[in-house]
Amino acid sequence: MLGTKSNVTKPKKSTGESLANSVDKLSVEEVPKVKSKNLNVVAEFEKSGMKRMANFVVIGHVDHGKSTLMGRLLYDLNVIDQRSVDKLRKEAETIGKSSFALAWVMDQTSEERSRGVTVDIATNYFETDKTKFTILDAPGHKDFIPNMIAGASQADFAVLVIDASTNSFESGLKGQTKEHALLVRSMGVHRLIVAVNKMDTVSWSQARFEEISQQMNAFLTAASYTAKSITFIPCAGLTGENVTRKVEDPSASWYSGQSLIEALDASEPAKRNIEKPLRMTIGDVFRGGIQNPVSISGRIDAGSVQVGDAILTMPAGETAIVKAIEAENDVVDWAVAGQIPTLHLTDIDPVHLRLGDIACDPKHPVKLIKSFTSKILAFDHVLPMSVDVFRGRLQAEGKITALTATLNKATGEVLKKKPRVIKPAEVARVVIELERELPLEAGTRVVLREGGNTIAAGLLEA
Repeated sequence: MLGTKSNVTKPKKSTGESLANSVDKLSVEEVPKVKSKNLNVVAEFEKSGMKRMANFVVIGHVDHGKSTLMGRLLYDLNVIDQRSVDKLRKEAETIGKSSFALAWVMDQTSEERSRGVTVDIATNYFETDKTKFTILDAPGHKDFIPNMIAGASQADFAVLVIDASTNSFESGLKGQTKEHALLVRSMGVHRLIVAVNKMDTVSWSQARFEEISQQMNAFLTAASYTAKSITFIPCAGLTGENVTRKVEDPSASWYSGQSLIEALDASEPAKRNIEKPLRMTIGDVFRGGIQNPVSISGRIDAGSVQVGDAILTMPAGETAIVKAIEAENDVVDWAVAGQIPTLHLTDIDPVHLRLGDIACDPKHPVKLIKSFTSKILAFDHVLPMSVDVFRGRLQAEGKITALTATLNKATGEVLKKKPRVIKPAEVARVVIELERELPLEAGTRVVLREGGNTIAAGLLEA
């Protein structure tokens, strides 16, 4: 009995004291700082023997089969398995849209699935013997053009999907087909693969394929694509003919050219500016996850980044440390220009990170500017006017304050100083004032929109 009472005689700690001790115990140890391996990333990249990388954006009018075509490509290359497709097919059948199963490989959200349209940019990876590809499946619907601009700004080249079936090509031409082709050209995309889709619905008609090719060729060369940078490929996304395998239909015996996958492999990716200071456009911000509370992903436009690096995010002017890097779903030590990695960060509040922001080298930051001169290609009549300025996902209101000159398309020589108006298809130099500062520098591509329409696009000069 005595033994049991001995506990009672100990002096009781006050509640405050025990709480203080508990709090003390909470701060057990500080999180260790992320250590850098101080790698020479350029040398590491050169000796890595890494396959060449290419990012392409899939564009075109709504319902022309973009997502289905890409779903078919991934399925035929075994990137997705039969079980996944069967599951999607079952889901699609329950809402009476069985033909949408392959599209749903790309369209992940319930809104995209119920409406049958791509809303945001879907990203998928696949590789051939020569190349690691990233697909950026952009929305075709007019309401989602800003998302499509964001996709195009990350691409080396574009696949323009056209529906060959009766009247569909013609209505697409009046719709988003032209605007998309102009937009990607203005975002710096020179190479275009035109996938003439749904050829099975017109019995692989050579006349129909040639009619579409001729009309599109005339329009694209007028939009400053060169004829040698355009490839026309007839295909059928739903059946998979001429996507990764040649057409077996006897009605297509007239065609002996490339399949879609061969045309993709033949496309030269853009030159990588690996040795320049880091410039990465933030395309997505993730929050949550106990191990990685803040992460960003986006295309590295220039330079390189490695674990342990400090990065500066603009326009917020906040620094962060790169804790870990993932590229093409693998954990890696470094990433270089041309890749679209995910960076897991520490020492930054996600409130300072927005889509379209620039992550850059703190020693060589991108400048914030409020006024700039741009060389533009006009798609509509351009006057001194209010405009929405897009740089990838970054958007700001602005005003064209001066029309400096119209220029010769080929030589850049001044044709007329201070024009009163810039007509469609003319190239001109204009001055733009922004409502707020944006991280922009010479060589950046900008798109100008007004009242829901793209009126011009061009290159920032200074």
